[in-house]
Amino acid sequence: MTILDSQSLESAAAPARDDDVVLRVRDLKTYLYTKRGVGKAVDGVSFDLRRGETLGLVGESGSGKSMTCLSVLRLNPEPASRIVGGQILLRGEDLLQKTDSEMRTVRGRRIAIVLQDPMTALNPVLTIKDQVGETLRLHQGLRGRTLWQRAVELLKKLRISDPERRLNSYPHQLSGGMRQRIVSAIALSCEPEVLLADEPTTALDVTVQAALLKLLKDLQREAGFPILFVTHDFGIVARMCDTVAVMYAGKIVEKASTATLFRSPAHPYTQALLRSVPDVLVETERLASIEGQPPSIFALSQGCAFAPRCPHVMDRCRVEYPSEIRLAQDQTVRCWRHA
Repeated sequence: MTILDSQSLESAAAPARDDDVVLRVRDLKTYLYTKRGVGKAVDGVSFDLRRGETLGLVGESGSGKSMTCLSVLRLNPEPASRIVGGQILLRGEDLLQKTDSEMRTVRGRRIAIVLQDPMTALNPVLTIKDQVGETLRLHQGLRGRTLWQRAVELLKKLRISDPERRLNSYPHQLSGGMRQRIVSAIALSCEPEVLLADEPTTALDVTVQAALLKLLKDLQREAGFPILFVTHDFGIVARMCDTVAVMYAGKIVEKASTATLFRSPAHPYTQALLRSVPDVLVETERLASIEGQPPSIFALSQGCAFAPRCPHVMDRCRVEYPSEIRLAQDQTVRCWRHA
C-alpha cells in the first residue's frame, strides 16, 4: 500500500482548466442479462476527460470500474452484457453510433487500454515483436525495417533495456514489470487521444509500481493525452490523479478534485474507504473496515445502494435514490445528507 502524505496530495495537479474535452461520457448504462435477471453493472455513469487530465476511478471490486472502461471501447462481453443507453463522445463523435468496423479503427489508434494483468493480455505463443507490431501494422501500415525501428523506439521510450533482444522474447521470459511496460508500449504505440488504465499496477511490487507510475506521468506530460485510471489504491490516486470519481454499485456517488476528496470527503462510502487506508504512523490494533457486503447488481433497491451499510442512513435513503448535489465548484455528491 502506498503511503498517503501531504507531499503526494500536493503533487496531484489541479484539474485541467482547458475546456477542450477529449472524451465525454453521459449517462452510460451497461446491463448484464443472465438467468439471475438483469444486472445493472454500469448505471448512468457520466464524466469528462480533458487534455492532460488524469481521472481516478475508485471503488470496491464489482462496483463497475472495469466494465466502464470496456464499455467506452465497446469491448463489454457480449451477448451477456449490452450497452443500453447513454453517449460516449470522443471529440464530439458518438462511439455508440459507429459500426463494429469503424470501432476497430478507434481501438488502439484513438483510445487505448492498459489491462490489469499483462500475462493474460499478452499472447504466450507470439514474440513481443509480433504483438507490438500488430498495432503498428493495422493502424499505421508499417512493415519490415520501418516497423522494427518503430518498435525499438517504443521500447526505448518505455525505458526497456536492450529493446532489440526483448522484441525477440516471449512474455514468459520477461519480468512482471517488464511485461507491464510492454503492454503500455502497445497501448501508446499509435499515440492515442485517450488512455484507459485498468489497475495496471496491481500485480507489481512497490518499487516497480513507482517507476511505472512516474513513466506514465512523464509520457502524459510529453504527449498531453488524458488518462482514465482505475485503481483501488488511494496512494496511487494521490500521486497520479487530478480528479477522482468514486463508484458504488454501478453509479458514481462522488466526484471531486483529488485534494478536495482527501480533505473533505462528502459521501459516507468515500469516508469509509479513506478510513480503511492504514496509516503507518499511527499504531492501531484493528484496521478499519466497511461493515456488510456490496449489494448484488441483480437486486438493487429503489433507494441508495449504500443504505444497508451506511451509519447515517435515513428513511428517505431506503426508498429514493439521491440526485447529484453540487457542494463546490470541484465537488458533487449523491447523498441526502447534503440535500
